[in-house]
Amino acid sequence: MTQQQPAESVLRFRRFALAVCVIGVLVQLGLTAYYLGMGHKAQPRDVPVGLVAPPGGRAEVASLLTERGVFRVTDYATADDLEIAIKRRDVYGGVDITGARPHLYVASAAGPPAANLLRTTFTSVVQQRTAATLAQLARSGDRISVARAQALNAPPPITDVVPLPDDDVNGVSLGFLTQALALGGTVASMGLGRLIPRTRRSWRRGIAHVSTLIVYAVASAAVVLWSMGWFGVGVTADRGEMLAIFSLISLAITASTAGAVAIFGSPGAVVGALYFTLGTVISGASILPEFLPDFGRILGVNLPTGAGVQAVRDNLYFPAAEINRHLIVLALYAGIGALIVLVTNMLPNRRNQTSEVELDLAHRLEGAERREPVNLS
Repeated sequence: MTQQQPAESVLRFRRFALAVCVIGVLVQLGLTAYYLGMGHKAQPRDVPVGLVAPPGGRAEVASLLTERGVFRVTDYATADDLEIAIKRRDVYGGVDITGARPHLYVASAAGPPAANLLRTTFTSVVQQRTAATLAQLARSGDRISVARAQALNAPPPITDVVPLPDDDVNGVSLGFLTQALALGGTVASMGLGRLIPRTRRSWRRGIAHVSTLIVYAVASAAVVLWSMGWFGVGVTADRGEMLAIFSLISLAITASTAGAVAIFGSPGAVVGALYFTLGTVISGASILPEFLPDFGRILGVNLPTGAGVQAVRDNLYFPAAEINRHLIVLALYAGIGALIVLVTNMLPNRRNQTSEVELDLAHRLEGAERREPVNLS
């Protein structure tokens, strides 16, 4: 009998170790396929750009921009109108071809990939047109002055309407901040999911749970905002607005995760893990939505991480942009999650059980009664 027990123990250990290895390999395979599928070869599609052109010159430039579906072109009457649209983040940039030389306008704060794509495309088109002009002059035998040749070969003018600040030259800060909020919110939701059930269900417990989520959201937002100042990120932004947006992002993550835990128990915490592992990749922080596959583009902007990134970016760098849609997405996650937490805490227990706190209190009272001296008088 004693020899059989160690053998069974070894067998159970081997089965458990094999299960852990298989699950780990499958998770790694899934994440690798997901990450590479989303970002290994980001292909831009329908990147919104503006065009200021005379009636006779629009068709050629517009066809060059839209021939492969890379850009989606919107016409503007003047360069000033184009700059206003860029500052509202209606477009990532644009080109003005009404002057003697084409002029490119970009906004690197909207996302370096889009700005770099515009620069590369614009420079390539200008070089092609310059080469065609020089070849035509050569075929006709015409001569041009040195000054004109230098002007044709000069780098095209480019204006960065909304540049990235010096303290965020790569534009990656938003991704790091989102990851920190998602991870912290997941940990907090899991902790509360284990702590709150230690008391009896009631409307008071529901309000206490939601209140704790709100307090944590504000505290985590304040920490993120404070740490941003260490590195000079967002120092010119409105601190009150940033605190409110970060609080809403944190509450959207924690409340929706807590709601999933309230319905499904511990497995519901996977929701928060998905925000961190999957949501941050398609949030638009490092890979812009227009550079993602359709699935990632649609899902990303409708998750708390994606809506949060877009709201923070607009508030930091594009104060004229409309962010109501992003705030509505965050508010829905926060509100629905909090409502689920309230309702599940007010419902009666499905099993007639005493809470862990009350059970521990009963044991202590029983022990105290046993220790109380008996009065013989």
